[in-house]
Order: sequence, then structure tokens, then C-alpha cells
Amino acid sequence: MAHLKRLSAPKSWKLERKVAKWTVKPSPGPHPVERSIPLLLIVRDFLHLADTGREARKIISAREILVDGKPRRDYKFPCGFMDVISIPKMDLHYRVLFDSRGVLSLVEIDEERAKWKLCRIENKTMVKGGKLQLNLHDGRNILVEENEYKTGDVLRISVPEQEILEKIPMEKGILAMIIGGKHTGQIAEIEEVIVTRSPMPNIVKLKGFSTIKPYVFPIGKDKPLVQLPGAEGYEE
Repeated sequence: MAHLKRLSAPKSWKLERKVAKWTVKPSPGPHPVERSIPLLLIVRDFLHLADTGREARKIISAREILVDGKPRRDYKFPCGFMDVISIPKMDLHYRVLFDSRGVLSLVEIDEERAKWKLCRIENKTMVKGGKLQLNLHDGRNILVEENEYKTGDVLRISVPEQEILEKIPMEKGILAMIIGGKHTGQIAEIEEVIVTRSPMPNIVKLKGFSTIKPYVFPIGKDKPLVQLPGAEGYEE
């Protein structure tokens, strides 16, 4: 078992630091360590479906836990920002989000909301046949016919089918969640996207502060499309 010292675990993990020396280290995957939680910790420490790591591994290996509609058997699988966690036998569904303190949390959602997720476009590449491939923040790729999408835009897609349902552009007037830096977990309205003529990231000006574009994740026009973990003023 790959281990990680609890004291060295990311601040975004809701984890008791001094009850033990070690915790589970997530496998390499689509999400960075600071924006994901190993599946074992979700089953044992967040959902309390097991008392021990051994019990949690049995539940996971039995294909009882779905991530974005697909069963995952790797107990170290990194469940990241915006992923949907489902337990079909219990009819329970959750979305992984940052709370207002920048800590990763599980927000319970209904079955209809569990059928989709938000994914940010990180890059675009041309593939054979003249089609455009959108590279999303959770490691998945989607082929599209028309070049109507920009990096930084967010797609609402069905899971696991990956059908595009809606686009949320990164532009003025859009609500965004901050997913990095000292403002992680905060919700703010975008006022301006400032393009920097240098290798440095573009700057996004929001109400009250500014941050770099990679830290900004659009989540809706007039109100967030996702239910939030106690973000004051924006709950549904």
C-alpha cells in the first residue's frame, strides 16, 4: 500500500492529522493530489460506510462505489473536484466540491443531478479527420465538430455518456468557484479576463479580488448550477 504522512497531506483534505502517522496516497490519475481524495478515504472517513481500511477495500473491490457512473475498484483512485460519487444499493449520490474554507467536501445530490457534472476545458487539439478534441480538467477528452469552445469554458456533460448538455463561458457576469490559491472555495462574479502578453497565466478580475485563470472555474450565469457546501449567499 502506498502511504502518505498525514501531516504532509494537502490542506484541502478533511483529515485528522494526529490520530495516526500514515494515510492513503492517491494513485496517479486525472486530478492533482490537492484537488482529489483517495476513494478509500471517501468510503471510510467521509461516508462512514466502513470502520477500517480493510472493510473499505472490500466494499470498493466489490464494485459497490461508482465514480461518474463507472465502478472503480482501485481504493487509491483519486476522486476529484466535480466528480460524482454514487452508491447504487443505498440510492445515495454525492458531488466533490470545495467548501468556503477551501476543504474538499461531499455534497449530497439527487439522482437527476448525479447524471451530469461540470468539466473545464484545459486545452484543445486537432485530430485526424479535422475534428477538434477538447481536453477536460478531469482527464477525459471529447470530440466536437465545430470550434465554438474556448479554454477556460466549462461544459455540463452527462456521465458516463459524455454528451455535452450546456456551455458556461468564462466571461463577464459569470459566477465562478476558485479552485486554487488563498481564495480556494470562494464564489465570485467574473468582471474581466485580462490577457497577459507573456508566458505567465492570464489574470481574471472578480468582485473583490483577482487571481490567475487556472484557478477560476465557472459554475453558472445567475446562480450556481451545482449545489454548494454551505457557501453563504449562494445555496439553493
